[in-house]
Amino acid sequence: MILSPLTRRALMGGVLALGGLAALGRRPVAGQEGQAIRLAAGEVARRLLPDQPQPSMLRLYNETVMPVVRLQRGVPAALTLENGLPDEHTTIHWHGLRIPNAMDGVPYVTQPPVEPGEAFTYRFTPPDAGTFFFHPHCNTVEQLGRGLGGVLIVDGDAPQPFDADLALAYKDWDLNDDGTLGPFLTLRGAAGPGTFGSLKTVNGTPVTDDACPVYEVPAGADLRLRVLNLDNTRLLRIAVEGAESWMIATDGMPLAPLALNFWNLGPAMRVDLAVRTPDEEGTEILVQNLRAAVPVVLARLKVVGGPLGRAGKAPPALSVPFVPEPDLADAPTLRMVFSSAPGPSEPPAELADLPFADTLCLAPRTLWAINAQTWPEDGHAHPPAPLAVLDRGRSYVLQLENISKHTHPIHLHGHSFKVLSSSTDPDLPVHWADTTLLGPGERRQVALLADNPGDWMFHCHIIEHQETGMMGIVRVA
Repeated sequence: MILSPLTRRALMGGVLALGGLAALGRRPVAGQEGQAIRLAAGEVARRLLPDQPQPSMLRLYNETVMPVVRLQRGVPAALTLENGLPDEHTTIHWHGLRIPNAMDGVPYVTQPPVEPGEAFTYRFTPPDAGTFFFHPHCNTVEQLGRGLGGVLIVDGDAPQPFDADLALAYKDWDLNDDGTLGPFLTLRGAAGPGTFGSLKTVNGTPVTDDACPVYEVPAGADLRLRVLNLDNTRLLRIAVEGAESWMIATDGMPLAPLALNFWNLGPAMRVDLAVRTPDEEGTEILVQNLRAAVPVVLARLKVVGGPLGRAGKAPPALSVPFVPEPDLADAPTLRMVFSSAPGPSEPPAELADLPFADTLCLAPRTLWAINAQTWPEDGHAHPPAPLAVLDRGRSYVLQLENISKHTHPIHLHGHSFKVLSSSTDPDLPVHWADTTLLGPGERRQVALLADNPGDWMFHCHIIEHQETGMMGIVRVA
């Protein structure tokens, strides 16, 4: 788990400062002092459910399900990946961070892959503060599917400390009855909405009809609630019941407090909420996923202790985003069209549920395209021509058009962009993001200043779509 429940003793000791996850539970991998961090990727046998007949073979950093790394904005960091995987190379992509291209963690494109037994140190200074995450960009569908990922929090965006700080990281596991995992990539899933896991978890704790993680939170307090969708496939619709709440950041980028109704999170997307907890001890706050036939309670927050007296005050606000504003008056518009690949993409019924390893000789490996260009199976080693070449220092509007019948969370490495409009959601607020959820038939306009030079991956973050063609390169020259 990322966090263990808050104890009553800790609460009664006084107001919780913005020590973040260390204040609410176990200490994170690293704090604000001396940002030198070791992340050992390895295979771990672990039971996800207590009654599994045999443990699952997970792949984890530091033998921890979704560990937390905590950095400080503007302070140099050195994060060393040690590859202890028995049979494949790996890297780390720092999702959402606007860092130098050489540190982006894409094998062959930005760095050589880290082979078993080797290590690589990522060195960068975080330019932004907020909620991010990290994961491999090698065989992502299986490495991330087996758990190789983590929460990345960069401090430095809160002028006033919150009373408590809690992260909830959602992930499915494709758990079979015998404890094995997978298949991670099926023809039906890749050609459709993705392959969904059978076990829902938050912070590594199962979410079922009868149970979910429970955390104690201070009464009458301002809680910073960070919700991360770290699944390969599933779409979430996040809502809070039992407390007043506001959105204060999207994908790590601050937002003027906006009363929360719900917020859609595709894979790799994050939202930060300011939650005003009730004064009454013993009341519960429900964090829910509304994107289901019946709302799914992802976590219960139990109110304890005497009220801290925040009622009636304005919700806490974060600093303004550190990302530079694009100049829309001088920004050309570039179309990016997301579609099925040329040729048939519907899986034959007799093959649809088989893993790709069993269908490579019988079915197409490429199913998706951006601007009619598909990412080849060996594309990391032999990447295709860039989808677009942007002039460094110039602003651009990207018109994202989804002409397929499935939703695609579209992610751009190395930059944050401003989501300006949606053809299907006129009420969508203008906000910053690094991943935006593009529905079937939808057009979204996003704007950015192309200020980070290099070749940057641009892809759908439903990993099966990424692995079967919906990925390309945007070059900032």
